[in-house]
Amino acid sequence: MADVAALPGYEDATPDIVSAILEEAGKFASEVLAPLNWDGDQLGAKWTADGVTTPAGWKEAYQQFSESGWNSLAFDPTYGGQGMPGLLSAAVQEMWHSSNMAFGLCPLLTQGAVYAIESHASDELKQTYLEKMIAGTWTGTMNLTEPQAGSDLAAVRTSAEPAGDHYLIKGQKIYITYGDHDMTENTIHLVLARTPDAPAGVKGISLFIVPKFLVNADGTLGERNDARCVSIEHKLGIHASPTCVMSFGDNDGAIGYLVGEENRGLMYMFTMMNEARLAVGIEGYGIAEMAYQRALAFARDRKQGPVLLEKDSDVQGIVNHPDVRRMLMTMRSQIEAARVMAYDCAAAFDFAARHTDDEVRARFQRRGELLTPIVKGWSTEVGVDLCSLGVQIHGGMGFIEETGAAQHLRDSRITPIYEGTTGIQANDLLGRKTQYDGGKAVDELLEDMRATHEALAGSANPVAAKAKAALGDAIEMTASVSQKLVAEKNPVLAASAATDYLMMMGFTTGSWAMARIVLAADNTEDRAFGNLQCAIAGFYFDKIATHAKAHHLAIQNSASEYYELDQALL
Repeated sequence: MADVAALPGYEDATPDIVSAILEEAGKFASEVLAPLNWDGDQLGAKWTADGVTTPAGWKEAYQQFSESGWNSLAFDPTYGGQGMPGLLSAAVQEMWHSSNMAFGLCPLLTQGAVYAIESHASDELKQTYLEKMIAGTWTGTMNLTEPQAGSDLAAVRTSAEPAGDHYLIKGQKIYITYGDHDMTENTIHLVLARTPDAPAGVKGISLFIVPKFLVNADGTLGERNDARCVSIEHKLGIHASPTCVMSFGDNDGAIGYLVGEENRGLMYMFTMMNEARLAVGIEGYGIAEMAYQRALAFARDRKQGPVLLEKDSDVQGIVNHPDVRRMLMTMRSQIEAARVMAYDCAAAFDFAARHTDDEVRARFQRRGELLTPIVKGWSTEVGVDLCSLGVQIHGGMGFIEETGAAQHLRDSRITPIYEGTTGIQANDLLGRKTQYDGGKAVDELLEDMRATHEALAGSANPVAAKAKAALGDAIEMTASVSQKLVAEKNPVLAASAATDYLMMMGFTTGSWAMARIVLAADNTEDRAFGNLQCAIAGFYFDKIATHAKAHHLAIQNSASEYYELDQALL
C-alpha cells in the first residue's frame, strides 16, 4: 500500500486515511449489510409489471451506501469520485461481498459500467452519465447474453438502427444482474447490438448506452425509455439480486447512444468485463471468508464427542477435533492466499495507470492482465469448495437453512460462472496471456517469485524452509509446463490442459503469496499475529501447495484421444 500511495494522484491514501476507511467499511458491512443478508435470501426480489422490487431494507441500505460515499471511492475526482487506489477499493469490496453478496453485485456492475464509459465514451456522454453513476444516484448494468448467444457473443442479434443523434435498439437480453430494481431513480444499461451494415461475428458488435429513463439536457429525468424487465429468474442463490430478462424496443425502439465507434463494442465491453472479473474473484474468496467465520463460531460452540486438543481450554467445542481443525485451516489458508492474489492484481493496475515510467507501466499492465483470470478462476473454484467445507463443519446443521451455512454455498456457486466460466478464464490465461506473448508475462511473474525464493534463504523463521521448498517446486513446475504449453501447436491439447494450467497457476501463486506473508511476519511488531500467519502459511505449504503437483501431472497426461471420442460414447 505504501508503494501504491507514492504514485502520482494517490497522495491522499495515507496510512491513517486507509485505516479509517477500512474500519468504517467494516462497520457498514457488519451493521447494515450483514443483517439484511438472511432476510434478503428468504424474501428475494419480486417482479411486477410496474418493475422489480427489492427486499425490505434494501432501498434504505443502498441510500446509506451511496450517501456515505462508498460507491465513489476509487473513481475519478473529475466526476465526483474520491480518487482512491484500486487496491484499497479491492479490500473494501471484499467486505460488501462477505457480508451480503446479493447487495454487493449492484455496485459491482455499476463500477464496471463507469469504467467502460469513462474509457471509451464521448465527453458529452461522460458529462451526462458519470457524475450520477459515480455518486450512486444511478446504477449500471452489462447486457451481453441473449437466449442464443451465451458466451459466444458472435451470435448476438440485438439490432441498433440509426435515428439522428441516437439509435433505436431492439432485442432481448437475459441474465442481467440488477437490470431493474427500486433502489435508484435510473438504471443505465450498456448494451451490445449490431448496426445494419455491421460485419458478421464479433467484429460487428457495437456498444450503446440505453438509460431506463431518458436524460434531459439539464440533467433531469425525462420520459421512460422503451426498455423493460419482462421477468426475473428463479435461482439457486443470490435471491435478493434480481437477474432480469430485459426486452428492448417492444414498441418503437429503445433509444440508445453509441459508445465510441461502431463495431468496436466488444473491445469496449472488455473494459467492463475485466473489472468485473477481478471483482467476482474477490466475491469468490470474500464469501468463503464469511463461511469461514460462521463455521469457526459454530465449531467453538458445538460440543460433540471427546475433546482431543486443548483439553484445559475454556473452549470445548468441536474446534478441538483434529479433522475440524484441518477443515478450518484449509479454509483460512486459501482465503489468505486468494486475498493476496487479488490485492496484487488490483495494485498492478494501479501501477499500470499511475507509474511515471513507461516500461514499468507496461510490465504491471501485463501482470494485472495475467493475474485477472487466475484471481477470477482459481478464487471462485476454491471459494465454492470452501463454502462446502463450511457446511461440512456444521454437520447436519449445515444442511439446514436456518444456520445460514447453506446460503453461502448456494450464493457462491454462481461465481465460477459469472463473467466467463472457469474454462473461459483458463483459455484466456493460456491463450491470450501466455501463448500470445511467448510467455513473457509468466516469465516476469516467475522472476519475482525467484526473488522471493532467494529472500527466504535469509530468514531465520522456521516456516521459511517449508516456504522455500514449496515455492521452489512450484516455480520449477510452472516454468517447465509453461514452456511446453507455449510451444504446443495442437489446439485440442492446449484447450484440454488449460483449466489444469489455471488451477496450477493458482496454487503456485498462492505459494508465492504465503511465502511473502512469512517474510512479512519477520518484520511485524505484533508477534502473536505474525506467529499465527506463519502457522497458516505452514499449513498451506504442507497441505495445499501440493495440489499444484496434481494439476502439473494432469497437464503432462493430457492426450487429445480423450477429447476426440465419439460423443455417442459419452
